[in-house]
Amino acid sequence: MKLSDLQGSRGLVDGLAVAAAVLASVVMIQLATGSSTVTLAFTGGLVVLGLAAFVAGRTAVGRPAVSEGDAPDWSVTVAAIEQPDLAIAITDRANRLVCANAAFELWFGSDYGPPVLPVDGTSGEKLARIARAAWRDGKGESVTVADEQRSWTATAERAGRADDYLVWRFAPVVRAEPVAAIGKHISGLFGRVLGAAGISVALVTPGGMVRAANASLARRALGDENASMAGQEFVQLLRSDDRERIFFAREGKKGSPQTLVQVPLVDPDEAARERIPGKAMAESPSLMLLIDAGIGLGGWGGEAKGQAAQLQGLLEQLPLGLATTDREGKFLFANPAFQRAAGVAKGQLPPYPSDLVVPRDKTALSDAVRRYAQGPASSGDIAVRMRSEPDEPVSMGMAGVRGLGEAAVLLSLADTTEEVRLKRQVAQATKMQAVGQLAGGVAHDFNNVLTAIIGYCDLMLLRHTPGDSDYDDIQQIKANSNRAASLTRQLLAFSRQQTLQPEVIQLPDIISEVSQLLKRLLGAKITLKVRHDRDLGHVRADPRQLEQVIVNLAVNARDAIQSKGGESATGTLAFATRRVEAKDIRRMGSEIIPAGDYTVLVAEDTGGGIPQDIIGKLFEPFFTTKEQGKGTGLGLSTVYGIVKQSGGFIFAGNAKGPDGTVKGARFTIYLPVHHASEEELARGKAEEVQAREWSGGGCILLVEDEDMVRAVATRALEREGYAIVSASDGDEGLELFRGEPDKFDLVVTDVVMPSMDGPAMAKEIRKVRGNIPVLFMSGYAEEQLRADIDIDQMHFIAKPFSVKQIGEKVSGVLRKAAARAD
Repeated sequence: MKLSDLQGSRGLVDGLAVAAAVLASVVMIQLATGSSTVTLAFTGGLVVLGLAAFVAGRTAVGRPAVSEGDAPDWSVTVAAIEQPDLAIAITDRANRLVCANAAFELWFGSDYGPPVLPVDGTSGEKLARIARAAWRDGKGESVTVADEQRSWTATAERAGRADDYLVWRFAPVVRAEPVAAIGKHISGLFGRVLGAAGISVALVTPGGMVRAANASLARRALGDENASMAGQEFVQLLRSDDRERIFFAREGKKGSPQTLVQVPLVDPDEAARERIPGKAMAESPSLMLLIDAGIGLGGWGGEAKGQAAQLQGLLEQLPLGLATTDREGKFLFANPAFQRAAGVAKGQLPPYPSDLVVPRDKTALSDAVRRYAQGPASSGDIAVRMRSEPDEPVSMGMAGVRGLGEAAVLLSLADTTEEVRLKRQVAQATKMQAVGQLAGGVAHDFNNVLTAIIGYCDLMLLRHTPGDSDYDDIQQIKANSNRAASLTRQLLAFSRQQTLQPEVIQLPDIISEVSQLLKRLLGAKITLKVRHDRDLGHVRADPRQLEQVIVNLAVNARDAIQSKGGESATGTLAFATRRVEAKDIRRMGSEIIPAGDYTVLVAEDTGGGIPQDIIGKLFEPFFTTKEQGKGTGLGLSTVYGIVKQSGGFIFAGNAKGPDGTVKGARFTIYLPVHHASEEELARGKAEEVQAREWSGGGCILLVEDEDMVRAVATRALEREGYAIVSASDGDEGLELFRGEPDKFDLVVTDVVMPSMDGPAMAKEIRKVRGNIPVLFMSGYAEEQLRADIDIDQMHFIAKPFSVKQIGEKVSGVLRKAAARAD
């Protein structure tokens, strides 16, 4: 017997048993009461209860049992939402991130879940708003959000069995090139729709050649809508009669007359700078519209209103801003691109174009619109300043049109927001470069003076002992000179002319070395947290300069926390190192950081964050938000200079808490990974092991054009037991060396000198004796020196230096030279 038959038999037996029990109960009620009414009531109740049980049983059949304790399998969800160019995340009602794909973690990290993401303040508010809308209505409207480098289109939608999750989607915003996009639209669906409306359109180069055209133009001009129009001379396709009416050359006067509308695609910045009217327009591509003279443009007035409404809808999708006015200069139409370029909100377009510009340009624009509206059909452009950007002139294109109903003037305006931003960045970079060059020159000259002051202080201290009346005064002079030297080092670091001594190091080692100093700087109320990734790559940088970077960031964080809540305020400063590979940089799509492997240092504090209006000024020299007398404004500019001189990149922004509010500042430093060989890592130690102790003595040729520096260096080296032959410039030094080339053991020379400079003299000396070591001294950077000369056994000491430093440097150079000779 089959299982189904057995189950059916059991159901029949159960049913008969229930029926027998019901019948027995009815008989017992009748015998007990002797009343037919009571028996019928009891029977009816049993029937109702039976029917209810039957319906409930049928409803439950086939329904799967779900355990309340079953948890969703998020691994399946992760596999389903994995997409390379779309970030997807799922959050619960507490806005906790429960699931996200790889693109989301790459762009936003996994520490936060939407709506709390590392984006700018306005974007954070947008995300919070659509989250509330999604919980309330099931889906929030699409918004555009951005961080420091890129932007996304974000949506949120409620999902789940109990509607207890939000599904977030972030699609990157891709900017298209306007002129190329117009050509594709003309050759595609957009051009076919225009042709169906009786409008032929072509994109024409400044030389008058057709770059792209729709099928309507090919059919009417060449007789074949599939013919290629690229390379055709546009004016050869048309003819005009004695009444200056325009016809297609192929159709002749038998065809319908055409209204030609020229829309020049002018670069606004170039047109604004052009002094010859119309020249910029003539050198730019144009959009040529050929419209049958009887066709109007919908809302602009005319006859074929249905076709015109369709054309108006298509023109609204163009990336180029287009608008029309009547003969009185009043707006009839403006597409969204025109409104964005003009800086007005959607639906807030004023009645007249002159209302968009600053008061000083209103009259000129009104006269120009009226002149193009009432005169013969012509085109041109005018430079104006919009109310939204009064400091940046833009070029507004104008064309007098006829045959478009009420429309008399066609206006064109391009969105120059990105161009203006780039111009400001270039101007800022030029200013920073000029200030850096000035700072480097001042620091060089000042270092010569400080070298003499510090040197003479050292020599005087050798003749005095602690307790003498002059000892403390000399120490005070030296201490203040060292403070001045520190200031010049900051100027050189800002101008990226710092003398660096790069080594192959690990960032965690540098942080570990300064951690005790950081704790003393921060105090007991501020907590220092450090976290490192595994397998960090080596970086090549000056460890002392990186220590200065870390200390400067810590001091800024401390001051920010204390300015927020006083000296007794509590807070946190966190340093973290991360490993970023080349594929991660490529996924970021950064236009600033080239693809490669990087070791990243992130510093975050809880000091309240950086206002958006000053983020762009943080790294400018002498810019500070501290009270007068509490900051020089060189701290972050020094950090910027050291990072850039080390080949890295630094970005400033704000860190947000779980509730979406700004909790503090975040500085991110990218340092390129240096792939060093074991030989390179051990080279420094090997040289020290192989070098034998220098026994002292030797003859040194000292060349220095500054008398006071030469005198200090001579006395300092003579005290160490060296014989000194000094010269005041490169010509004299070369002559002395050629006279007795075997006499000298070392050449110590300045870099920048009149007549023959140090590197030129060194080259000539090496022609006479190729193995003599050379020690350069200068207030400029060693990197600049190496760009001029790259020779073996070339050493460097930066000014200002003390008597002890010059002595130790010369001794070290001679020891290395002796080790090489062995």
